[in-house]
Amino acid sequence: MKKKKSNVDYSWIIKIVIMSFTISIIFTTISETIIPNVSTIMGIILTLLFIGIGIIFDMIGVAVTTANEKVFHSMASQKIKGAKTAVKMTKNASKVASFLNDVIGDICGIISGSTAAVISINLTKSLGANALLVTLMVMAVVSALTIGGKAIFKEIAIRFSDKILFRFAKIVSVFTER
Repeated sequence: MKKKKSNVDYSWIIKIVIMSFTISIIFTTISETIIPNVSTIMGIILTLLFIGIGIIFDMIGVAVTTANEKVFHSMASQKIKGAKTAVKMTKNASKVASFLNDVIGDICGIISGSTAAVISINLTKSLGANALLVTLMVMAVVSALTIGGKAIFKEIAIRFSDKILFRFAKIVSVFTER
């Protein structure tokens, strides 16, 4: 019996773990130092920002996996800025999507959950309301916004994958293409 060659890219796994760890520390530091010291309204705005970032990166991750690579080859041959980056992203779609969806998106989900917990505590104190009820409501709203937003934007990502990827690739190309 012939043994199958493993296609596991261990260097990628190590890189993604290190990136996740680093980004998580940065985001958590921001949320843990800023959120407890801001007003409830500002905390809500920051929580919505983390939810939005998670949704946008999830959408881009889906767009990368559904985009048509051929479109970007044609653009790259015409030297259109960002097209080369888009080609690279489509060729590495699983890694790019993993980074965007799982690293950025999931970290934003975790941070929005922790900021929601701080908001719940602040609301409970300021309103003198039942802590369990306030926490349930805040967490339910955050979950609903995250899940609903991702569902809506996944559909958009599938429909407009080439446009979304190209716009993202143009931004990324500022840092990568020379």
